[in-house]
Amino acid sequence: MSGHSKWSSIKHKKGAADAKRGKIFSKLIKEVSVAARFGGGDPAGNPRLRQAILAAKAENMPKENIERAIKKGTGELEGANYEEAAYEGYGPGGAAVLVETLTDNKNRTTADVRHVFSKHGGNLGEAGCVSWLFDKKGLIVFNKDDVEEETLMNVALDAGAEDIRETEKEFEVLVPLEAHERVREAIENAQMSYTFAEITMYPQNTVKLEGRDAERMLRLMEALEDGDDVQKVYANFDIPDSVMEELSAA
Repeated sequence: MSGHSKWSSIKHKKGAADAKRGKIFSKLIKEVSVAARFGGGDPAGNPRLRQAILAAKAENMPKENIERAIKKGTGELEGANYEEAAYEGYGPGGAAVLVETLTDNKNRTTADVRHVFSKHGGNLGEAGCVSWLFDKKGLIVFNKDDVEEETLMNVALDAGAEDIRETEKEFEVLVPLEAHERVREAIENAQMSYTFAEITMYPQNTVKLEGRDAERMLRLMEALEDGDDVQKVYANFDIPDSVMEELSAA
């Protein structure tokens, strides 16, 4: 499993903490609003908005909050005008890092992201320096104890998944972008329970990290994701599951 996928699993489990819920809601509201602004307020004709609403519902966001965010995006209600900005760089040990943001002040966001990279042993690079190392895909992750492997393979592959990868504790289902909703719906119709489903930037290869580099890399990820303007952080590090869980719990 890629480091990002394992990190996402840990993050989703930690995300249930009440102390983080306000920040999670803020990020989700931004995404719903921007998705509605660019693609319209009808989720039936706006795949990005559908995905944003699903993510918001997965975090138990109240329906009224979602509807208000959509109306801010379409201009029916007054709201901040966010723009998308992406940043690329390298973390400790040379791991590639992608940062997606939504901001109303790009100069502030650029300075904040640059500071976090520098503080945690990374370097902010030029546009395009690492994005070529990632592919945009759908990702659905299962705990092994929650699903039967053969059933998962039959349902997911028949619905259009491209690969299923196994780790010590989980299965990753990789899906072409255009088939993500179809595969997720097939899995839900089969009443299989997954840990999370999302659109992600999946690394083509990984960089193994150990010791101090592994610790600093996870601190960089945590600090970047804690930024108010940051929506998603992706990286191609490979850290053993046991080490990642130990460091993330610290």
